[in-house]
Amino acid sequence: MRYTSAEMMTIVAARRIKDGDRVFVGVGLPNLACNLARRLNAPNMQMIYESGVVGANPSRLPLSIGDPCLVTGAVCVCSMFEVFTFYLQKGLIDVGFLAAAQVDKYGNLNTTVIGEYHHPQVRLGGSGGACDIASLARQVLILLPHERRRLPERVDFITSPGFMSSRKERERLGLPGGGPAAVITDKGILEFDEEGEMVLVSIHPGVELEDVKANTGWDLKVSPQLTVTEPPTERELTVLRQEVDPEGIYFRR
Repeated sequence: MRYTSAEMMTIVAARRIKDGDRVFVGVGLPNLACNLARRLNAPNMQMIYESGVVGANPSRLPLSIGDPCLVTGAVCVCSMFEVFTFYLQKGLIDVGFLAAAQVDKYGNLNTTVIGEYHHPQVRLGGSGGACDIASLARQVLILLPHERRRLPERVDFITSPGFMSSRKERERLGLPGGGPAAVITDKGILEFDEEGEMVLVSIHPGVELEDVKANTGWDLKVSPQLTVTEPPTERELTVLRQEVDPEGIYFRR
């Protein structure tokens, strides 16, 4: 079956969720990935939405973190303060999904400004809960398009920490979460080495290595064991299209 790059990213992200994981779900592709994983490889995962829904079991695809369908069959509904205090800050979140305008070679995220802070070219929305998730979740998965402008060597502003300048620097700062585990793009999968620097570990079918490097803002490390990402299966695509997003809200068909 043919598939789009967005479907590929969603399916790759869903595969990384383990059964029983407590996942802090975001909007967009992470929302789709979690709802897909719950139907396929992680039926006992717990979806936790920033709006205060814990153990969400939505009756249809939620359109936002405030969609009323999230409360259907949920374990509990509480305040945003309680979600961050009693779940995230207590260290109970296994996986947190994030996106950003920029992500650098050490997994630091920028959602604040493009350009110099006091005279930016573009001023963005800021952190929201992203800094808390990046600091406290046991692992963070980052989804974004693989473009040179989005993957600079250093972000213009660190809104949410990755490994800062190294794993030792993150440890020195006392951040309890595990930091970024992977960056999933429309070209491949990138993980982090023992120093905390991004490394290309898998390339998606049909993508050339030179294209990945050309769209990265630094001399990207490539794993000696570089693999080709397993393409979406017919079942993954069928469930994604017919059960998760049957109306094509996210994947316009």
